[in-house]
Amino acid sequence: MASSKEYLDFVLEQLSELEEITYRAMMGEYILYYRGKIIGGIYDDRLLVKPVKSAIALMPNASFELPYEGAKEMLLVDNIDSKEFLTKLFEAMYEELPAPKRKK
Repeated sequence: MASSKEYLDFVLEQLSELEEITYRAMMGEYILYYRGKIIGGIYDDRLLVKPVKSAIALMPNASFELPYEGAKEMLLVDNIDSKEFLTKLFEAMYEELPAPKRKK
């Protein structure tokens, strides 16, 4: 099942306090970037983020879910209705995320 553009638009609105939030459509889903780093994505109308220490600390009861068959588990973000929480989560995660790979 692909994610809807409406859900993407809702998540982007919730993240509107942050600068440099971008996305890339990929096979019916959306990869989310924060300041150039992949932070997570929208899969089957679910917001999933990379399971870095700060995300686990902010969401200790979050479930680990597969974005798609054969992928690594990611954390499900349940609290998408809170702009404040999402802003805090993305800012906390940023330093732990790997730098983007250089294109050759």
